[in-house]
Amino acid sequence: MKTEKLNIFLVEDDPNLGTILKEALEMSDYNVSLFKDGEEGWNNFTKNTYDMCLLDVMMPKRDGFSLAAEIRKVDATVPIIFLTAKSMKEDKIEGFKVGADDYITKPFSMEELELRIGAILRRTSKTKFESDEQKTFKIGKFTFNHDDRSLTLDGKSQNLTTKEAALLRLLCLHQNNLLERDVALKSVWHDDNYFTGRSMDVYITKLRKYLKEDENIEIINVHGSGFRLMIK
Repeated sequence: MKTEKLNIFLVEDDPNLGTILKEALEMSDYNVSLFKDGEEGWNNFTKNTYDMCLLDVMMPKRDGFSLAAEIRKVDATVPIIFLTAKSMKEDKIEGFKVGADDYITKPFSMEELELRIGAILRRTSKTKFESDEQKTFKIGKFTFNHDDRSLTLDGKSQNLTTKEAALLRLLCLHQNNLLERDVALKSVWHDDNYFTGRSMDVYITKLRKYLKEDENIEIINVHGSGFRLMIK
């Protein structure tokens, strides 16, 4: 049975690299829309539906971080991978803060990029096939639906990113008990290095913000061990 091609949103200001990436990904059966800078990318993002975003960081007119922040305002779940020549810790942390799913440093091979794209797409789609998992949780006054990644209170819903939903689900499954850091990292990020650890801390902060309207809910940081979702 023929499957529909996935759409990739690619923003890269180096015309040679952009063309190479577009042609290589299209040979791997993706549809690729290529834009030359952050402003052109943003002006075209809402004209189509995308399954993956590949964003260069250092671009004229609008850099990759600010572009990702704008994308997150209209689409909280589309996966984002940053393509960058920068490898400083601060830059990677900034990328995760604006909702990056991964970060690949130039120069990189097409094989590495395609493996990362495939891994993220498998993670973001696999919940559709996990019928034996618990999907809906009651968290104090909130209702959390893992399937559609929604957190609802009094009829108002907050859309969660894929990682936010996966992390909140783990906290719900461990409610009032310790969720160990390495368990969460390996389950959600499939890695437990320094950068993924910092990324998880950012996501925990976001979840606390979403849940703050119910004062009986608390996500406690157990120093050096993990987190507890406590409901009074």
